[in-house]
Amino acid sequence: MIYKNLRDYIADLEKRSELLRVQEEVDPNQEITVIQHRVLAQNGPALLFENLKGHPGKRLVSNLYGTPERVNLVFGKHPAEIGELLVSAATDLVPPTLGRIWDNRNKILKLLNSRMRSVGSGPVMENIQEPAKLNDLPVLTCWPLDGGPFFTLPLVHTCHPDTGVGNLGIYRLQKYDDGSTGMHWQIEKGGGFHFKVATALKQKLPVSVILGGPPALTFAAIAPLPEGIDERLLAALIMGAPLEMIKRHQTGHRIPAQAEYVLEGNVSPGDVRREGPFGDHLGHYSHSGDFPVFRVDRVLSRQDAIYPATVVGLPPQEDYYIGCALQEMTLPLLKFMHPGLQDLWAYPETGFHPLAVASVRERYKYEGLKQAFAILGQGQLSLTKILIIVGEETGDIKDFRNVSRSLWRNLDAASGIHLIAPTAQDTLDFTGPAMNEGSRLILQAVNRGQAVRTTPPPLPPSPGEINPSIKKIVALGEAFLIVQVSKDFNRENIIEALKRNASAAQYLFHVLVSEDVDLNSTMMILWGWFTRFDPLKDLYPAGTKVDSNKLIFQFPICIDASWKPGYRKPVAFAPEVVKRVDQKWDKIMPNAK
Repeated sequence: MIYKNLRDYIADLEKRSELLRVQEEVDPNQEITVIQHRVLAQNGPALLFENLKGHPGKRLVSNLYGTPERVNLVFGKHPAEIGELLVSAATDLVPPTLGRIWDNRNKILKLLNSRMRSVGSGPVMENIQEPAKLNDLPVLTCWPLDGGPFFTLPLVHTCHPDTGVGNLGIYRLQKYDDGSTGMHWQIEKGGGFHFKVATALKQKLPVSVILGGPPALTFAAIAPLPEGIDERLLAALIMGAPLEMIKRHQTGHRIPAQAEYVLEGNVSPGDVRREGPFGDHLGHYSHSGDFPVFRVDRVLSRQDAIYPATVVGLPPQEDYYIGCALQEMTLPLLKFMHPGLQDLWAYPETGFHPLAVASVRERYKYEGLKQAFAILGQGQLSLTKILIIVGEETGDIKDFRNVSRSLWRNLDAASGIHLIAPTAQDTLDFTGPAMNEGSRLILQAVNRGQAVRTTPPPLPPSPGEINPSIKKIVALGEAFLIVQVSKDFNRENIIEALKRNASAAQYLFHVLVSEDVDLNSTMMILWGWFTRFDPLKDLYPAGTKVDSNKLIFQFPICIDASWKPGYRKPVAFAPEVVKRVDQKWDKIMPNAK
């Protein structure tokens, strides 16, 4: 089914019993966060809130993409088929002969429909509010320590000041007042690159923020496309139909005719304001910082417009399922561009950028390292903090235990550990020395015909054998011993005790995590480990040696992934908000057990 707008999708979800209309009054200030987290944890429906405190007559929809099934509805097919279509077009139609064109006519028709079609008007033009009154909108305050209310699902459109090529991305917007928001342009974001050009030219940059519209637009805005490709064309490809657009003389932009809202305005060089903190998808409050101010001139909207929102936090949330689908969509393209690459997976449990694993086929010694550098030079993949390269014999790399087994068998300390510092880092990562700065770690463990190790390590020791500050120990596959430590632990004592223990010493890595990390859940282990770990600062090898001018780490290597003073706090609900939601839960979810 082609979803031309948000309402088509909502109506289809309701027919499928995948939508709940919430009639009870709900406060956009933190209550929706609690409700969505509970519903998503139960694989529950999308939520259409029809009675919002402080916003009579307004409606808000969230949890639209909170299951893999709802995500796949937007694609209308398995996401990988989109990538396979583009790859086959590049191979089957080159060179373009009459026979090839005829044999691929259906494919060509799909590609020809992947375009924008100009229309004179549309539903989004039904109301024009000028000057803007952003306080009329039910903008969410998600977490107790957030810097204020945030637009959490805004599709931010800009054009390159020189070339006119468009970019669409999702960047959180902190609402300051009736007419302005923050513009959180992280590094490696197309809108930020456009603003840098505009700043050099001493020009304002027009901005159009789309709320709602075809669901495919949201997925396209998140997709890691190469710089210079307009994400709106991908949206049309996902839809399988042209995207209806209205030309706006005020901004020079074309906006989706079927959007629910469009905010029009600009950002200006030198116009900055403190933005944040915000409880983001890494499960912690991100840094506050000075970011450009988006000055909103007017708000366009449909009659009875529906405000779209999402909330993030500890995985899994909506972005988990969206990110998984987009990875499956782009993998065929990556494999086409990088022969030898068999599979690639950025772990959503960690927030994607902190950990990625690639399986490769080596055609010559150390070709895996070439693939590693190719991946780290690829758009947003360049922000990957830990990249693990394994061989194709590993199996499903989405299962971290398979990855751990490959590391155990094939990781050679002399040739397989590559620490890179300093490097640029994801803006949301808080483990480096400053915002946007950090380090990288590449672990290369490809089997070259003879395993480095063949006998698995013994069962983990009990905490009592090691140190009283250790709460629990579990093995995560053969390579990693996960060690939960108390708040007041002594790092040096723990490292030495683990190294001296005969069983623990046979594991390649000892990973220290804090008490709030649930060791019964692989998802939570990966979250607590990779979001709190900076390779340069937090690696403690058993020893080092220099061989042929290379510094070699010796196993076991301790990784201190505990929460440290100065790190951003993990997000948590306010108890009084939880109590309010508890009191009306039966009315919000009348059929809940």
